[in-house]
Amino acid sequence: MSTDIAIPFSPPDITDEEIAEVVDTLKSGWITTGPKVKELERRLSEFCHTPKTACVSSATAALECALRVLGIGPGDEVITSAYTYTASCSVICHVGATPVLCDTAPNSFEMDYSALKALITPKTKAIIPVDLAGRMVDYDALFDVVESAKASFVAASPRQEALGRVAIIADSAHALGAVRQGAPAGSVADLTAFSYHAVKNFTTAEGGALTWRADTFDDEALYTELMLWALHGQTKDALAKTKAGAWEYDIAFPGYKCNMTDIQAALGLVQLKRYPQLLARRRELVSLYLANLDPQRISVLRHYENGEGADDSLADDAYARTMKHGYSSSGHLLICRLPGKTQAFRNALIEEMAKRGVTTNVHYKPLPLLSAYRNLGFEPADFPHAMAQFENEITLPLHTLLSNEDVVTVCRVFDEAYTLLDDEGIA
Repeated sequence: MSTDIAIPFSPPDITDEEIAEVVDTLKSGWITTGPKVKELERRLSEFCHTPKTACVSSATAALECALRVLGIGPGDEVITSAYTYTASCSVICHVGATPVLCDTAPNSFEMDYSALKALITPKTKAIIPVDLAGRMVDYDALFDVVESAKASFVAASPRQEALGRVAIIADSAHALGAVRQGAPAGSVADLTAFSYHAVKNFTTAEGGALTWRADTFDDEALYTELMLWALHGQTKDALAKTKAGAWEYDIAFPGYKCNMTDIQAALGLVQLKRYPQLLARRRELVSLYLANLDPQRISVLRHYENGEGADDSLADDAYARTMKHGYSSSGHLLICRLPGKTQAFRNALIEEMAKRGVTTNVHYKPLPLLSAYRNLGFEPADFPHAMAQFENEITLPLHTLLSNEDVVTVCRVFDEAYTLLDDEGIA
């Protein structure tokens, strides 16, 4: 089928201002970790209302560093959602801990908090919830769970002892700029990891960051240790070593190499300046989708308190009722479900829309479907609610390079493809 339509799924929104900032960095003579990284960290902390932020090479690196600085390793257990991307779980394996998967609640993309409590043992040291699509999870419920399990908690490091309970490490890869009950993402969980990958709302091409809520840790000591983990355990970074006579350094422990560069931070500094407008545009796009999609054929994950969208789990505003002061996601992904349809129909719809020039996606295959986690003993049948969410999930394009006309086109192509498959008897 020939078509003049070409709507990509998630290209980066880069302007001449970002390009100029990167060129300035290239001309500055300093392109690795330096003053622009430190400035981006400062501004991100202001944006997230957090005491400190450590920029690194990815959200995956940020999550692993979070586990490391909490002293989590072999013999420990860490719980995460069965419905997520591998990075939420692979880091648990990286540090030698044992991953424990929690099914989602029925008709929901969030962990089942009642089931979560039963998974906590004296070996449990952390929970990694996932702010899927940019919507913050029910942190009130999470903190209630870990507080109720305090009696069985066994601390194995000074920071664990200071917390006195299971740590909550948010995988907020999608959620920079999200707000829940008046608190921005990054300021709620004990520690929060963000992704700045090329497909994210806010990008540094590759990159990520770890931040943490106030009055929880010794901020300077935690930041210093994170910087050691990010640069081989080296006690001076490259910028510090350039000062006259300051070549001497030590290696405190065998760390990693996952620092962010000033070239990346240059992108981020401009992206962050533009970010309020980018978030506002995403909200407009979600509203436009909802005005043009047939709710009998597709349900959209709720992103905003004002009634824009609803998925099956929110038909009775269950999520909204947990809010005291409202919520707003980052509008990262237009996660949808096809009520009453099967995986075969969803897959055929993706192919048919692609033929017509519209790229869609699926977020995500539950971890038990993947070989890495099947090999660890996880079986899809043990996570029926996550499997049901995946079976008819489809993600439509949502990015700030879309025009209003593009959204209308996506909705029209969706409707045409859906009708065609219905007429062909695909269930």
